[in-house]
Amino acid sequence: MSNIQGNFPKTRLRRNRMKDFSRRLVAENNLSTNDLILPLFVCEGNNIEDPIHSMPGASRYSIDKLLYKVEEAVKLSIPAIAIFPQIETSLKNKEGSLAFDENNLVCRSIKSIKKEFSGIGIICDVALDPFTDHGHDGLVIDNKIDNDRTLEVLEKQALVQAQAGCDVIAPSDMMDGRIGRIRTVLDNNNFQDTLILSYAAKYASGFYGPFRDGVGSTQKEGIDKSSYQLDSANSDDALRQIEGDLKDGADMIMIKPGLTYLDIISQTKDKYNVPIVAYNVSGEYSMIKNGIKSKIFNENILKEIMISFKRAGASAIVSYFAIEYIEKFLNQK
Repeated sequence: MSNIQGNFPKTRLRRNRMKDFSRRLVAENNLSTNDLILPLFVCEGNNIEDPIHSMPGASRYSIDKLLYKVEEAVKLSIPAIAIFPQIETSLKNKEGSLAFDENNLVCRSIKSIKKEFSGIGIICDVALDPFTDHGHDGLVIDNKIDNDRTLEVLEKQALVQAQAGCDVIAPSDMMDGRIGRIRTVLDNNNFQDTLILSYAAKYASGFYGPFRDGVGSTQKEGIDKSSYQLDSANSDDALRQIEGDLKDGADMIMIKPGLTYLDIISQTKDKYNVPIVAYNVSGEYSMIKNGIKSKIFNENILKEIMISFKRAGASAIVSYFAIEYIEKFLNQK
């Protein structure tokens, strides 16, 4: 594609940038409500809104209170929410068996939301870390993550979520082979239309700390999540993982964290041209929130960060800023 420009002074590239109307007219990327997914933390109990201190402005909600947040999302035309549970410590075990209980917190949340707001999309995480007492995404056997035994549990977890009404199954565990196994069990149980959003490029990261506070997941010593999540030094490994998951039946690809892996978003878009979801993760959120609160940053930094995901190639963005972003930047009169 030819992109020949004239020479100065006949060509002045600044002319298109000088006024608001022209900047808007020639903007190459735009962010709308349709691009946003709202992540929500849910907990047991009633009438609970429990602030997460490491995530200013974010809270855990009991199901009755969660419905008010979903209603807010619906009124703002946010197309989908993602649910993350805080499981009580007494209910956790080494097998994470509550993950595939049809009456667990996630399944009850899905049913309650769908009863009141049938049109909003619900995305559910498939991984064992909220449910295990060791805080890992898979089964720990002989002091290591047993990939193949974990797959059996993930199949059952995905199925109970689909049966409860989940629209998008989102495996974030990073076990080899889980997308194909989950796609098969969904298809065999008449859930051919249930989407799979694969966390294909989930990096081992220091940006997840506030999220783990939110779900109450504490990783025990002895096994590092780097043994199954991607290494930050690698991009080819991420592309191999993405390609494998697409071949196994993934409908969309998640890249997490988003902000520090914009290159992976871009490479994935260029190579595969598939729907990509960027996760603006908890550590990024808290860092930005605290920077704005301390007046290190102006709140307009949000616009710069969120559009960077779109510019890199993301189709959608999971962000704790979703509601705030819409109210501050998209609903202006």
